[in-house]
Amino acid sequence: MTPRTIKTPGPDHPISIEPNPARVVVTVAGRVVADTAAALTLREANYPPVQYVPLADVDVALLRPTDHATYCPYKGDCAYYSIPIGGPRSENAVWTYPSPHPAVAAIKDHVAFYPDRVDPVR
Repeated sequence: MTPRTIKTPGPDHPISIEPNPARVVVTVAGRVVADTAAALTLREANYPPVQYVPLADVDVALLRPTDHATYCPYKGDCAYYSIPIGGPRSENAVWTYPSPHPAVAAIKDHVAFYPDRVDPVR
């Protein structure tokens, strides 16, 4: 197995993580999956900002782990969850970095949701 490259954010690929002062509520099929006042906003290069929600504020009973996995050289190994109550559109709707690289350690124990796989975020 080839070792995985670890990259550090910098001017060519900036990443910032800041507390989001707004309440973030994520629903699927009208059911609350996450409700937090402690989300983190991750901004990475030219990608849209992503809200990372503390696992403590997620109804994890609604999540099902999947076999899908990816790797980001800036953040690390990524695991995915589906939300069965959302049907096929909510497959692999949630992602997390269980052991993120040091530069993004703040997102440990947080999850993010694909906006097109959940109800509109409030």
